[in-house]
Amino acid sequence: MQEITFTLNGKIITVTENPSSRLLDILREKLGLTAVKEGCGEGECGACSVLKDGKLVNSCIVPIGAVQGVDIVTLEGIRDTEEGKCIIDSFAESGAVQCGFCTPGMVMASAALLRTTPKPNEYQIREALSGNLCRCTGYNMLITGIQLAAKRGEGIW
Repeated sequence: MQEITFTLNGKIITVTENPSSRLLDILREKLGLTAVKEGCGEGECGACSVLKDGKLVNSCIVPIGAVQGVDIVTLEGIRDTEEGKCIIDSFAESGAVQCGFCTPGMVMASAALLRTTPKPNEYQIREALSGNLCRCTGYNMLITGIQLAAKRGEGIW
């Protein structure tokens, strides 16, 4: 067991865990942040996506020991921000949300993209979503949602 201190959604926290425990499990089971989902458990589907120091990562393959001193942001950390509301509302308006299982990861991937590329083209959007699987939407509505968010959110990214 090891004490690990990191920033989570703007708050400094310390957990005492086996450093090889998955970040996903700590977020969901120990810290109650259930927007982070386990899909594949192998870093392939994106359902567990979070931002680690601003970069999109799959929390199912990140050991908690690797977050010592870093900044982690989950959907819970952005959903009530101007940025998060813009993405979520744009997804809802464009029909990008169906079953909802992939939505947290898709929102996180969208936030990561829009923070670095505020006016992405379709290719950049598809590339940004390439690590996130969706079984319902066929991706076109997700692309439309991100395009809408980019337009509406001009100036907040």
